[in-house]
Amino acid sequence: MKAFDFLDFGILDIIDIVLVAVLLYYIYKLIRGTVAINIFVGIAIVYLIWKLTVALKMELLSDILGKFLGGGFIALIIVFQQEIRKFLLMLGSTNFASKKGFLKQLKFLKSDDTITTDVESIVSACVDMSKTKTGALIVIERNNNLELIKQTGDKMNAEVNKPLLSSIFYKNSPLHDGAIIIEDNMVTATRVILPVEKDITIPARFGLRHRAAIGVTMRYDAVALVVSEETGQISYIKNGEFILFDNPERLIDIIKEDLE
Repeated sequence: MKAFDFLDFGILDIIDIVLVAVLLYYIYKLIRGTVAINIFVGIAIVYLIWKLTVALKMELLSDILGKFLGGGFIALIIVFQQEIRKFLLMLGSTNFASKKGFLKQLKFLKSDDTITTDVESIVSACVDMSKTKTGALIVIERNNNLELIKQTGDKMNAEVNKPLLSSIFYKNSPLHDGAIIIEDNMVTATRVILPVEKDITIPARFGLRHRAAIGVTMRYDAVALVVSEETGQISYIKNGEFILFDNPERLIDIIKEDLE
């Protein structure tokens, strides 16, 4: 073996590194902010230790770690089943090559005219509805297409603004029942019927809106906002987990980060 052979990089090596970096980026996007990221970090540490023991020819320890990683593959599928489902949905999305597709999700390839969701108007409308205890369920699309659930409601093509959202969820409005879908700062569907997760345990004070929001964020790559009709409490749901918010500014920052 020639000295410094490890410095002999070819074009395939560069492509390999880029593809691995992109894969890790997407995995991070899917699991950030969830307990799954701690599990992922733990697995990565065990893997690095295993590779180190192999390089140092520590045969017994490397054999144990190798069998642990190999035998734990099925367990990983069970632990990460929701994240794997979302990843496959992202890859198989019908708008994969569109403006929200694979390449344009990479920040350094995004164009200056990328559409930004008006998060401030959405949160402001939720705050106003909270004061009047007006129930609301808002689903914001992220990376993969929500066409399947949009078909359960009425199509709309209106730019997001505070008066529009308030009028949709007004108690006497014919559109207030069900959820709305927001895509590229446009309300694209109203009166949408969302999948309700029955096999979950949540406090009794939370009703069908919260269960529906949990269901859609567990099955699709989306986030949701719920305004409780009983208490006026604003809830933010991502990856099937919801947080109650009293600070609109903090909520705006978190949503913007999750939509990046």
